[in-house]
Amino acid sequence: QVQLVESGGGLVQAGGSLRLSCAASGRTFSMYTMGWFRQAPGKEREFVAAISWSGGVTDYVDSVKGRFTISRDRAKNTVYLQMNSLKPEDTAVYYCAADRAGIGSQSRLPNLYDYWGQGTQVTVSS
Repeated sequence: QVQLVESGGGLVQAGGSLRLSCAASGRTFSMYTMGWFRQAPGKEREFVAAISWSGGVTDYVDSVKGRFTISRDRAKNTVYLQMNSLKPEDTAVYYCAADRAGIGSQSRLPNLYDYWGQGTQVTVSS
């Protein structure tokens, strides 16, 4: 069993930065692919980024490439999403998720993840 708790969301002006954290519990956390997803009101949950269990492989949706960075600290059982140059269209509830499978194209599919956090709100004002 893996439990995930996100933090770090908030209100920021366009062009600003936030760093989201996802603290995980569970002995096998270090072996999971971790993903960040977001969901804006009235929209479907959208893939944002994923990172392999080793941290050596990452994947991003095109709209955040060059602005967001996913990383993980296996010693702290924590995954981060550094978000720079934020835009109003980044406004959403951000969720972290854990997947037992290795990273791949399927890591962009939310329904394949095994565990989810409760989400943290990110609001970017123009």
